[in-house]
Amino acid sequence: MSHVSSHSPHGQTPLHTVQVLGGGSAGSSAHVRSLAAGLAARGVRVTVCAPSDAATAYDLTGTGARHVHVPRRSDPASVASLRVACTDADLVHAHGLHAALRAALALTGRRIPLVVTWHTRAHAEGARAHVLRALERRVAKAAAVVLGTSSDLVDRARRRGALDARLAPVTLPTPRAAARDDEEPDGLRHKARAELGAVDRPLIVAVGTLERHRGFDVLLDASRAWRHLDPLPLLVIAGEGPERAELKRRIEGEGLPARLVGRRDDVPELLAAADLVVLPSSWESRSVLAQEALHARVPLVATAVGGVPELVGDAAELVPYGDAAALATAVARLLADPEHRERLKDKGTAQAATWPTEDETVTQVLSVYDELTQPRAM
Repeated sequence: MSHVSSHSPHGQTPLHTVQVLGGGSAGSSAHVRSLAAGLAARGVRVTVCAPSDAATAYDLTGTGARHVHVPRRSDPASVASLRVACTDADLVHAHGLHAALRAALALTGRRIPLVVTWHTRAHAEGARAHVLRALERRVAKAAAVVLGTSSDLVDRARRRGALDARLAPVTLPTPRAAARDDEEPDGLRHKARAELGAVDRPLIVAVGTLERHRGFDVLLDASRAWRHLDPLPLLVIAGEGPERAELKRRIEGEGLPARLVGRRDDVPELLAAADLVVLPSSWESRSVLAQEALHARVPLVATAVGGVPELVGDAAELVPYGDAAALATAVARLLADPEHRERLKDKGTAQAATWPTEDETVTQVLSVYDELTQPRAM
């Protein structure tokens, strides 16, 4: 059977891509699922190399892809199993730095093109920051093409030595519906607010891992300025992480109008119940929370960092990172101005309509694959 190039729709040998997922943030895992489904639907053979827990959580085999368990570690056994999975691949696409390093090691000595998507930026200080930079350089140079989900990630990849770095915005999969068929949205909203203790007061929601770079310490600083507001807003922070004990100590010690509610699987319901969503991070690429907030028509106050301004345009209130006074003022002003909140909701709906669809995302990625796998004229 002769090999026919993947871009021929009637080729006897379809293109075989291996998608490599590492630890897999929610954003990158959902993207790999979306990509695998879209590629399989277009007749591409897809193998997903990922830890089994990620494959189960995101139903990766439900996409029509084959799953190969590859642990998160970069030890020789993991690299060896990845090397076997890539044996007859036409192209390998790794998502995230650690997955990309494993893929680069597995492809050593093989002429199989490597595409790497940088979904986000790792956060490191001191000696770890030097190690991270070295890892970014190794991965950037090993890739035939680096796809960055925001412009600043594309710039970063170029600074690290990428020969070809391109903007490839990752779409949020179709928003999960907050309301079930048997319940009215208003009823669900009231129920969620009642459970949180915010029936007769404004509800401000933040979501993310409780880590320093998320800026929740600055958000608590800002909440001190809301204590004079009447009614007193309630800040709810959903997520888990190493900063939990410190944040809890501050909330209790300073009597702040805030609650930590842990990791939640009902984020759409939380957003639907909120009056405002706050994203105080030191850096974000294409924030899933910002996308969900705009889709859900909830006004957003966010830091003007990374890919956030590019993502939200004028459909959110943007403040500098680390400026608790600016954050507090923006929130208080929005709570006092229902008309401005309505304008932001409408702008959010319009902005969300400009983001690429899942179909457009798959088409863009497939065009990169075709470019890298079509036979070159001698």
